[in-house]
Amino acid sequence: MANPIYNRKDRASVNTLRLLAVDMVETAKSGHPGLPLGASPLLYVLWTRFLRRDPGCPNWPNRDRFILSPGHGSALLYALLCVCGYGLTINDLKEFRRLGSKTPGHPERDVTPGVEATTGPLGHGFAMGVGLAMGERAMGERFNRPDFPLFDHFVYGLVSDGDLMEGVVAEAASLAGTLALGKLIYLYDDNHMTIEGATDLAFAEDVRARFLAYGWQVIVVADGEDLVSLHLAIENAKANLEKPSLIICRTILGAGSPKANTPKAHGEPLGPEALAKTREFYGYGDKPPYFIDERVANNFTDRVKAFEPYRLKWEETLSLYQTAYPEEAQELNRRLAQKLPDLGPSLDFPAGAMATRVASGLALNDLAKKLPEIIGGSADLGPSNKTELTGLGSFLPLTPAGRNVHFGVREEAMGAAVNGLALYGGLRPYGATFLSFVDFLRPAIRLAALMRLKSIFILTHDSLGVGEDGPTHQPVEQLASLRIIPNLTVLRPADAFETAALWPVALKIDGPVAFILSRQDLPVLRPEEYPAVLTGPAKGGYVLADPEAEPQAIIIATGSEVSLALAVQKLLAGQKRIRVVSLPSWEIFAAQSQSYRDEVLPPGLTKRLSVEAGLSFGWERYVGQNGQSVSVEEFGRAGQAAAVFAEFGFTPEKVAARLLGLFA
Repeated sequence: MANPIYNRKDRASVNTLRLLAVDMVETAKSGHPGLPLGASPLLYVLWTRFLRRDPGCPNWPNRDRFILSPGHGSALLYALLCVCGYGLTINDLKEFRRLGSKTPGHPERDVTPGVEATTGPLGHGFAMGVGLAMGERAMGERFNRPDFPLFDHFVYGLVSDGDLMEGVVAEAASLAGTLALGKLIYLYDDNHMTIEGATDLAFAEDVRARFLAYGWQVIVVADGEDLVSLHLAIENAKANLEKPSLIICRTILGAGSPKANTPKAHGEPLGPEALAKTREFYGYGDKPPYFIDERVANNFTDRVKAFEPYRLKWEETLSLYQTAYPEEAQELNRRLAQKLPDLGPSLDFPAGAMATRVASGLALNDLAKKLPEIIGGSADLGPSNKTELTGLGSFLPLTPAGRNVHFGVREEAMGAAVNGLALYGGLRPYGATFLSFVDFLRPAIRLAALMRLKSIFILTHDSLGVGEDGPTHQPVEQLASLRIIPNLTVLRPADAFETAALWPVALKIDGPVAFILSRQDLPVLRPEEYPAVLTGPAKGGYVLADPEAEPQAIIIATGSEVSLALAVQKLLAGQKRIRVVSLPSWEIFAAQSQSYRDEVLPPGLTKRLSVEAGLSFGWERYVGQNGQSVSVEEFGRAGQAAAVFAEFGFTPEKVAARLLGLFA
């Protein structure tokens, strides 16, 4: 096969991208010119010869995905989106890094047309791309039929030295190699330079050997300016569908500028003098800022138009598919529209006791039968988290129809991959681990919240009830730390019925959800005795049990402490009239009307006690100045769960004494 042809017009187009990017940084007086100057040839070849996307229909399901993992190089991405017809104007480029612009400092999904994911923390773009590639495989396996390749595309990305230093990349790369995600191709901008100096100050490993060990195909391009070699490398990567590919491209940070190959080129404007010399180097010394030659503009337009037939062919294929496979087409349309079918009645549970993790597992399996889009797994804790989907197989290279994902002991990569699956569309992903380990995946939860992704995080072993495993595994501060994340809905159900009631709620929430579930068995609150348990959880907080006469005080509890609150109510029945409020979700309760919230927590009823086996941080909004919190303000202890709870004051007698103290 003859080598591809690249000419002066292509070289001029590359240099236009470079100078648009550095002009943006100079106008903003902040930003990162080094990556665009060095990596423009890489993305020019990818975007104009390989990336099957259509700006006229930017969200068509079978488009190739592109992730800019080093998000600080956003000026290059915006330059590409501008010249490739995604609706960004030169004026938008001039607004780079300004409040309210379409060109923020790091790429943000739903802010800039054509941006697939919000990438900020290094490594997370890499790991989300792994989730996107998993999504392509899962959707293709479900819906593709002979002669109907509805999902058959590649996931590309640009990754940097900084990305590859991050631990989440090690986790995600290992997972991608294990899953043999052959449609995942990353271009590695190997410029040997970081903010502090040469990469070998802190990063002297053999990247090629490392990724070969992960099970990747590794291709080396010795000169990142060589457009033909870059082209051939991507072709070779696409030809190997058995392994993900890393294309190592040797580049120069700040190429063509007086600051090239120095840390100064990384994260600050070049300055007027250096910028002028850079423009001269690329033959644009006599051109104004933001200059786009007509032949360059036409080149980008022509190249992008060349991909339009792929989208038109896909739409034709989809139309024929709808006739040939009407049931599958109906399901596909529903899933892509994120619509839920009728989920039927909630589960029933026998009297007795059951851990909420067990109830969650039963609810999840029940929903998985009704919702084929549910896919997910655990960070090697499936039997403990109760997140295994019975009879639905494992998502592995030889069984891609499986819906149980084995993420391995890779919490952060799991969270990022779940986000990638949520970004893909048509899937409802979840990931699980112990609550005490949630800090490993906090960056992924934060990005899910920023993007309002429908990611579900199942976090079990939620309190001192972990018992003998001790303070390293007994979460104390994690619950409060999750509640402070904007756009994240935290659910801590009190029993099996609350858990089952909250699962359909979680699926309807516009944003990520964190389920907080118990290891230990909890009393099942039978609806015959507590009828509100079936409908109240959907409102985030509700009156679970009231005295016969007007209440004198309120106990507000969540999770495993709700049954404790009920025990206190019964213990003090002859002395005080106590209302018990279950508050499984602060966020959902806060979204209710003021009148409903006042009905549950009457403003005039100021004697309030919150009971939760975690920090009291945040509870002041519910207990007020006259109330108190039974909480845990230090790390736990190793011992049997009942003994540990008693040590920290979580017994009916000790909580009752705290409540009576409000009347003193």
